[in-house]
Amino acid sequence: MSLPDQLLLSDLLNHTVRCDRGLDHGPGVMVWMHPPVHRLLGWVSRPSALRLSRDVWRLDQCCGFTDQQVFVRGDPSVSDQATLDRLPTLIDADLINRHGDRLGTLVDLSFSTATGAIREYLVARSDPRLPGSSRWRLTPDRILDQRPGVVSTGLTTLEDLPLHRASLRQDLLQRTQRWRDQLRQMGDRAGDRLEGWLDEPPWQDEGSPASAPSRSRLDDADPLEDWEDELWNQPQPSRRKDRDEDPWV
Repeated sequence: MSLPDQLLLSDLLNHTVRCDRGLDHGPGVMVWMHPPVHRLLGWVSRPSALRLSRDVWRLDQCCGFTDQQVFVRGDPSVSDQATLDRLPTLIDADLINRHGDRLGTLVDLSFSTATGAIREYLVARSDPRLPGSSRWRLTPDRILDQRPGVVSTGLTTLEDLPLHRASLRQDLLQRTQRWRDQLRQMGDRAGDRLEGWLDEPPWQDEGSPASAPSRSRLDDADPLEDWEDELWNQPQPSRRKDRDEDPWV
């Protein structure tokens, strides 16, 4: 029942808060943070769906973490939702690129459980409630300016950020692109090898028999050079005579 070194805000809010007296204080509903220094101070839980009060917890009150519950020590500060809505936060803020175009929304963050320092924000291009949507990692040092509901960066597209989690469509597009790159590289290597073969010198002088005449020598030979008229004028033995001399016929 120990705390991890790093935790996502969504994981913290999805757990039920239970104090050291064994009381159930309900699930987490929102974050309590200090945006100028990118630090998480605590979180808010809702003890009852019938009451308007909210329990506010400091991060240093968290002492244990299980699959379904987060354990805290001490008592919470009681507040109401109208007051908590005025707390500054970067969650659900629009991410703006260098040209002033909207790239996505800050939907989650990763923080250190020991100090509360925010290590990175997670950006979604579409509705974060859609299952399987992609998430991109945005570190605080890439934020140029921040105002209520708006975060400005020097980015051009979300592809300038490392991908934290890819959707099925995004993963398919990346795999298809990798396959295309591999096929293109194979084609380039085959073309380079073919060009190397065409650039090599002829091989007939290496390993060919010394007595084998070249094509040029055969072309220059005169077919009438060895002609003998005396042999041509000699009578040829007839086929009938050959048969008469055969004792088996």
